[in-house]
Amino acid sequence: MHTVVVGTSGVTASDVLAVARGGARIELSGEAVAALAAAREIVDALAAKPEPVYGVSTGFGALATRHISPELRAQLQRNIVRSHAAGLGPRVEREVVRALMFLRLKTVCSGHTGVRPEVAQTMADVLNAGITPVVHEFGSLGCSGDLAPLSHCALTLMGEGDAEGPDGTVRPAGELLAAHGIAPVELREKEGLALLNGTDGMLGMLIMALADLDRLYKSADITAALSLEALLGTDKVLAPELHAIRPHPGQGASAANMLAVLKGSELTGHHQDDAPRVQDAYSVRCAPQVAGAGRDTMAHARTVAERELASAVDNPVVLSDGRVESNGNFHGAPVAYVLDFLAIAAADLASIAERRTDRLLDKNRSHGLPPFLADDAGVDSGLMIAQYTQAALVSELKRLAVPASADSIPSSAMQEDHVSMGWSAARKLRTAVDNLTRVLAVEMYAATRAIELREGLTPAPASQAAITAARAAGVQGPGPDRFLAPDLAAADAFVRDGRLVAAVEGVTGPLQ
Repeated sequence: MHTVVVGTSGVTASDVLAVARGGARIELSGEAVAALAAAREIVDALAAKPEPVYGVSTGFGALATRHISPELRAQLQRNIVRSHAAGLGPRVEREVVRALMFLRLKTVCSGHTGVRPEVAQTMADVLNAGITPVVHEFGSLGCSGDLAPLSHCALTLMGEGDAEGPDGTVRPAGELLAAHGIAPVELREKEGLALLNGTDGMLGMLIMALADLDRLYKSADITAALSLEALLGTDKVLAPELHAIRPHPGQGASAANMLAVLKGSELTGHHQDDAPRVQDAYSVRCAPQVAGAGRDTMAHARTVAERELASAVDNPVVLSDGRVESNGNFHGAPVAYVLDFLAIAAADLASIAERRTDRLLDKNRSHGLPPFLADDAGVDSGLMIAQYTQAALVSELKRLAVPASADSIPSSAMQEDHVSMGWSAARKLRTAVDNLTRVLAVEMYAATRAIELREGLTPAPASQAAITAARAAGVQGPGPDRFLAPDLAAADAFVRDGRLVAAVEGVTGPLQ
């Protein structure tokens, strides 16, 4: 099994995906263990002094003015975890919780948190055992990071609360730890706070969304090319020299992908109308510009994610010169903004895909295709209601595009009077990515059927590869009306698991 070694300098997006989705094992580097021990010495020295230090010998948030005596500090750390584990609502997905825990471990291993090495090792042991704390949908305001979700994870380290075992059964966390030979941690000064104070949930969801969107933007270039081909559109608008004079990188990449898919097509540029089209509709002609803008948005979001992966997010932090300082690095604004930006781009990409689908189904705009791509229009309704479903998904995506980060709601007796809502931005982006997948699946389903209805004209080899693979995956072709939901579900799975992209790349080589 793949092993990820966690050091002091952060981790990569690939590491996060390997742990969250691939079940990779985790090891702590010798460098990390040494840094953990050195930072802990600083915290222990401060704890022994009479002067109050936030997070070490004081209360938290609005209660930070109280100095806590040494005999109550272990109780203080237990209490912050218990009281902050206050989530409600549905359970969060296993991959999100694993990313959340792993990214908190990444910051702990930076040597800036003051957590003991044995606590970090227990975090790794829990992940390696396949134990997943039960984390709930609601509870994070994205400042001070993802407090409630991280608290539920810390509760598991203490042997309290509920967790899911590797067999998928939810049991008391103490039982699961005992079954795997893991001793619950006894938290000491600062450790409870250090386990709760980070942007790890929203960052983990950003990294996974970027991985999914990378596949979906390639899928969107493919479905746009299939629709252009089915509509007998012109591929001249994809010429590299046209995109070179507006040099947005994403636009050029999308145009190049579409051109690669369409190479060798006999359908592009043919017209069955009396008056040949001078230009295709915006939804066809401007596909690279819209998808390209989304690609450039993703590039910016990756930059933010990479910076956050290299960060040590905690409050207070242990600095290399021995100081322990309060700070505001836990604020989720940088991550929240790009999560919202990606949801906007996803909504627009879905919107233009739906417009192409509608054009394929309208006999007045499809240039010779039967109404709704039906076998016997009137007797058959064809894909009429498939477009309704797609339109409902697009409408939902537009609602999900309303930014969470533009909101703020004060908390903690006005001590935390401006929050990022980054967790909420991440949660709605996950839904947006799911819905975008479904929208592109409907376009793929309609476009492949339409191409097959263009008798006497041969599609591009890459298009034919997509059609052949889709049919092998249970996505049926033209014919009389049938129970449509299974076909759409098969199309969704075909796009979601990357088989559409793989089929096309088998002909074109890697797409950009």
